[in-house]
Amino acid sequence: MTLKGMVKGIPFDAANSPYFPPMVIAIQRAGPEIKPPTEYELSGPILDEEVEEVRKWIEEYK
Repeated sequence: MTLKGMVKGIPFDAANSPYFPPMVIAIQRAGPEIKPPTEYELSGPILDEEVEEVRKWIEEYK
């Protein structure tokens, strides 16, 4: 995979986010054997889990 392929669609200013350095550090600590999630996992099960967490959070504030 090329760098271009890894960052496709990520805005350049993402590097200015306060969450960017800790994310990079976490990836480095995980090591080279870590497998990134697939497009399906990101757009399916992982997204579904996040949506459910947000729904629960919203329900707490109703």
